Amino acid sequence: MNTLTNKIIEQGLANRVLKVSQLKRLVTGGAQRRYSLVNRAIKTGELSRFQRGLYMLNERFRDYPCHPFVLAQAIEPGSYVSFETALAYHGWIPEAVFTTASVISGRKSRQFEHKKMGIFNFQPLAVQREYFLELVNRHQINGQTMLVAKPCRALMDLVCLRKLSWEGMDWLLGGLRIDPESLAAITGNDIKILKLIYKHKRVKSYLSYLSRELDLD
Repeated sequence: MNTLTNKIIEQGLANRVLKVSQLKRLVTGGAQRRYSLVNRAIKTGELSRFQRGLYMLNERFRDYPCHPFVLAQAIEPGSYVSFETALAYHGWIPEAVFTTASVISGRKSRQFEHKKMGIFNFQPLAVQREYFLELVNRHQINGQTMLVAKPCRALMDLVCLRKLSWEGMDWLLGGLRIDPESLAAITGNDIKILKLIYKHKRVKSYLSYLSRELDLD
């Protein structure tokens, strides 16, 4: 087993997504020694590099597989999972979603693809900075913590991203195939909070129509 792999396991980091700053603390000596150990671990199949500066031990050294939501937040710290990805996670839409889509606080969208972990999309939205994480909850799977939008937030993030205007319930019920019972779980308080989050009047208008349709006014 590679020296670096041993150190990662000894420090209790086997199940983590690792950054260069963490590897620096594990490896004594200069940058060249660290570089050599990292490359050796990659060549022996003990370590995977997802992108520059981001690594993870391969599955045979882990207690459980890395969840793609955790990886998404390692790629873009401060992001949260939303859009169709979160809707599928919460069981609001029936189709399987193979892209991990997240909201970021920056200005530029980004896509990252890994042959094993799949596709990761990161999208900025026109939201009020102080409400960026409203209606976003922490979830844990196998001890891995991830930020995931509540269904109503994920839905309105999607409306915001696609710049949709209200055209009735057809898109929600027929297009996304959301069950009416799921939509009925949206509360008046959810609507109030959502109206504070988004900057565009189009989204606020959409929420007003949705609120009336759900008899929340």
